[in-house]
Amino acid sequence: MIYITRRETFAASHRLYNPDWSDEKNNDVYDKCANKNGHGHNYVLEVVVKGEIDPETGYLLDLKILKEIIKKNVISLVDHKHLNHDVPFLSGVIPTAENIAMGIWNQLADKLPAGELNSVKLYETENNYVEYKG
Repeated sequence: MIYITRRETFAASHRLYNPDWSDEKNNDVYDKCANKNGHGHNYVLEVVVKGEIDPETGYLLDLKILKEIIKKNVISLVDHKHLNHDVPFLSGVIPTAENIAMGIWNQLADKLPAGELNSVKLYETENNYVEYKG
């Protein structure tokens, strides 16, 4: 089994807020992330694909193809967007890093022409990231 990784970046804003809670409870749980106007991050995304090497090409999956799949199905939808309002695949969920990573997984899982999605790792800050493995 071999694993390949493609790294991409995007900038986006979001607000962590549960509409079923009072403003006070949202502020208690999400602190400054519940700011009425939202806040932004420069996200780093790592997509890992696993599988076997094709003996004809020497690739599991050409990384140029993986790059285009990620750009078309994720980056073009989230870059410079407000994740609460502008991103259909995040509609109806609180856009925590955990939920964003799961949404990205769902955007990519059935789009790969070779290999299998192994993980989606999303860095929200230099020190904080989540990893989702389906």
